Amino acid sequence: MAASSSSSNPELLQAHVELWNLTYSYLKSMALQCAVELGIPTAVHRAGGAASLPELLAAVPVPEHRKPHLPRLLRFLVVTGILSLDPPSATGTAALLEDNSRVHYRLTPLSRLLVDDDAAVNGCTSLAPFVLSQTTKFHVGAALRLSDWFKGGAAEAEMPFRMAHGTDPWDAMRRDPVVSKMFHDGLGADSRLALDFVVNQCGAVFDGVGTLVDVGGGDGSSARAIARAFPHVKCSVLDLPHVIGGNVVKQPSDGVEYIVGDMMSFIPPTDAVLLKYILHDWNDEDCVKILKQCKKAVCSENKPSGGKVIIIDTVVGSPDKDAFQAQVTADVLMMVMTSGKERDEHEWRKIFMDAGFTHYKTSPVLGFLSIIELYP
Repeated sequence: MAASSSSSNPELLQAHVELWNLTYSYLKSMALQCAVELGIPTAVHRAGGAASLPELLAAVPVPEHRKPHLPRLLRFLVVTGILSLDPPSATGTAALLEDNSRVHYRLTPLSRLLVDDDAAVNGCTSLAPFVLSQTTKFHVGAALRLSDWFKGGAAEAEMPFRMAHGTDPWDAMRRDPVVSKMFHDGLGADSRLALDFVVNQCGAVFDGVGTLVDVGGGDGSSARAIARAFPHVKCSVLDLPHVIGGNVVKQPSDGVEYIVGDMMSFIPPTDAVLLKYILHDWNDEDCVKILKQCKKAVCSENKPSGGKVIIIDTVVGSPDKDAFQAQVTADVLMMVMTSGKERDEHEWRKIFMDAGFTHYKTSPVLGFLSIIELYP
């Protein structure tokens, strides 16, 4: 196509813009991480919900020679929907660098989720630790090896993460207590938000449950939330030694019991097993192995008909465009980080039946997540 015709082709020009935005979209997550580490959402909240540029320059911990660059970051945060303007700019955000004297920066629903817990908005749990746990050098470095992994032969590593770092994520956390704590703090923050929805909107899931084991429950955030909401449920957390005996779980509290163990070999007898964000980390064969241990745990001589397994995870296929994008994005993350995947209804059903379960029911619970109740 000639240059003269291409320059007058609106579709081509729009595609060029979209290509630029997609190519550099990794900067969105890096800017989000930067905003969290600088405490920008919390600074806006503590300024009364609307902060001027001078207020942010005074509150954000950057040296004087970096402060002239802060409006550029703020402009990007506005364009990407992390912050909003008050009043909205009549001439668009391009005017921000020219005149910041009348502009105040406000939180959006997204950045309200990033306010530190001690200043949380409307009681929302801060997801700032989750953002930091998912934007590490391990994640970025592994993602950069995706094409190498696709081009590699059968002898290549089973995941891009291993190609980048020489080990899998679980071993990396065993070796590095700081990374392990960051990871579990992040998942704990997300668990608190998700479990708020579960206990308030889907409390019937816990009807008839007297004991519950949260398998791979990390710092116990989910188990503690369930125990607080349903005092009749005796909750336990099963996890590996470097989690229970390391710096992730320091002071067991709220009546939750912590058990060191490996879900691949044994899960204590219980009325219900909780698997939150667990099965998507594993391939189908390992999922069947885990679920068989779950079945043993919820079936006993006293309860031959069995209890149930409660799964909080993604069921790919949401009719909502944004939720579906989140689901398939998470699936690529699993491909990069683990040997697992996000599954659609058919794929879930297959591993359930292969593990010897007879029936299940699925309920959407939090945007792109679902609760699956699985019965022997």
